[in-house]
Amino acid sequence: MTEIELVSVFTHLGRGGNPCPIVVDASNLPSAGMQSVARHFGHESGFVLPAPGLDSDYTFRFWVPRHEMEMCGHATIGALWALAIKGRLPGEQVRIQTLSGPVTGYVDRGSSGEPSVEISQPVGKVVDLTRAEEDEVLSALKISRGDLLDLPVQNAVTSRVKTLVPIKGVRQLNELVPDPAQIEACCGRIGSTGLYPYAIEHQGERRFEARQFPKSSGYPEDAATGIAAAALAFGLLKNGLVERNSERITVMQGRAMDALSEIHVRLGFAGSRPVGCLLGGSVTLVESRLLQLEDARPAADS
Repeated sequence: MTEIELVSVFTHLGRGGNPCPIVVDASNLPSAGMQSVARHFGHESGFVLPAPGLDSDYTFRFWVPRHEMEMCGHATIGALWALAIKGRLPGEQVRIQTLSGPVTGYVDRGSSGEPSVEISQPVGKVVDLTRAEEDEVLSALKISRGDLLDLPVQNAVTSRVKTLVPIKGVRQLNELVPDPAQIEACCGRIGSTGLYPYAIEHQGERRFEARQFPKSSGYPEDAATGIAAAALAFGLLKNGLVERNSERITVMQGRAMDALSEIHVRLGFAGSRPVGCLLGGSVTLVESRLLQLEDARPAADS
């Protein structure tokens, strides 16, 4: 039996968020078993393993139903929250090894005793797509250039490449009905792991809304995508949509799925130069469960 903590990460007013199964002790769970957990629940799943050396506290691995991922923001936050609830963290600062590189988690219990978690992400890189690549993205989303703000479509990355698509308004954003097969083909050709169309909700309050259509995860849309929101923050900075400071950027996601979620990003600077960001949000425990993994064979298309 495998103990699962099913949490929802990036909740808004206690609802929504991205459901995420967490195994806080996966030391005896093989890769096929991890994939079996992700397939069983149909969500990104996080697995906590012992650190390989003294330069980190834990190793985290991440799976979706079809394959292993290098990094998953909400699963990292969810795993740290679950470890904190169980009293298994070495301190308020936690060093984590992932396939995409080291991540630092910061856990603050505050006066309420409820863990508040943020994780580090490296400085983002943002590159404008070519006109031909833009046309392919628009075709996949079934929209025209008239549906866009006067801003470029961009590939942005902190841990994984996401494609930022500036939509004119929140209503138009939530009316998108793309074809998952087209999304997968488009992302493969432009070197992206997902399309992340976004709209301005309130620029002065640094509030934006977005949707995530993943390249190939086994489901068509995510309710909340922290790594994409981190990449978006650097796109907003490059496009002049946020000022160069560390005030919170709020990204709402999941409205079209009836799972409105809230993601927080704080950019970090050395002088005026961006050097990274902190990604955070609220976590809610859905249930604890023991799961019998009867089929731990890899999926045929993994």
